[in-house]
Amino acid sequence: MTVAISAANTHDSQALKPLVMAIPAIKSRRGPRRRKPGKLHADKAYDQPELRRWVRDHHIRVRIARKGIESKDKLGKHRWVIERTMAWFTGYRRLTLRYERKAEHFLAFLTLAATITCHKKLRIHTT
Repeated sequence: MTVAISAANTHDSQALKPLVMAIPAIKSRRGPRRRKPGKLHADKAYDQPELRRWVRDHHIRVRIARKGIESKDKLGKHRWVIERTMAWFTGYRRLTLRYERKAEHFLAFLTLAATITCHKKLRIHTT
């Protein structure tokens, strides 16, 4: 699990590289640990030749909607996962409004909320 925060006036595409690089190795039952995702889904905000090249250079399949070519509905089922997850975070009062002055404190609460949410969802699916 990887979460990050940025300034309000920062474009989303600037966070792509640090987030992909921060993904931890995934333990697998057989073979070596996976160090990168197999595929990256993103919306049109990430449609930049340099980002596409960077993702491909890291041997990750690219599924970024193209501006002016693909309809906005094409990545809908994958985008819905992100929107749903963000809605779960609004259930935590401290994350709805930014009460923390320091970014480190807000990031700590965000990480805690993501961890609790993952725990709740995994607990439901394993029982």
